[in-house]
Amino acid sequence: MQFFHGDTPLDCPVEQVIVAGWTGRDKDAVDHHIQELAELGIAPPSQTPLFYRVSENCLVQTSHIQVLGKASSGEAEPLLLQSDGEVWLGLASDHTDRELEAISVAASKQACPKPVSNQLWRFKDVADHLDDLILRCQIEEGGEWVPYQEGPLARILPLGSLIEKSKFSNNSAMLCGTLPAIGSIRPARSYRMELFDPHLKRTIRLEYKVEELPIIV
Repeated sequence: MQFFHGDTPLDCPVEQVIVAGWTGRDKDAVDHHIQELAELGIAPPSQTPLFYRVSENCLVQTSHIQVLGKASSGEAEPLLLQSDGEVWLGLASDHTDRELEAISVAASKQACPKPVSNQLWRFKDVADHLDDLILRCQIEEGGEWVPYQEGPLARILPLGSLIEKSKFSNNSAMLCGTLPAIGSIRPARSYRMELFDPHLKRTIRLEYKVEELPIIV
């Protein structure tokens, strides 16, 4: 993978990938998300937040992913990377197999590629206004783009606290949790995501399409 800060290439090798779950700052919002997943047959977490591990090759930089079956969906999430002691902030999609999630959340996190942005911001450049950053996701339905997620990072646990609580270290990447879906958690063929900084007037974008592969029995 290749990352950039503006036009400057970055050397950010990834040897460990963490997927933080149940990271909502508002307990009521977390309970709502747990209820959403319970309706899909997914057991509640043992504690919040939780830090799952997936293999480093789950992270991809592509405009097209392939998934098995029709039961997966993406989620816009802040992405943290650490290289040579410097922490960077980007954007990722925690694309997850929802049917497998009902059996094992850890396995469902490993089952799908997770697209990530190639643009990164220095964490220290946004640290004083992280809560004001806006996370957005749209999905394509019926040939139109519709809102799927939107809100400030103030609705997610402080990213600094996730760094402290997890085993986030040099050459690590961490997907930091997400916002509740607008409507319901559901599959889509195309996703548009962005992380917007209203203070510095800049945006990181991520867009990809999903190809569903048939389940052969």
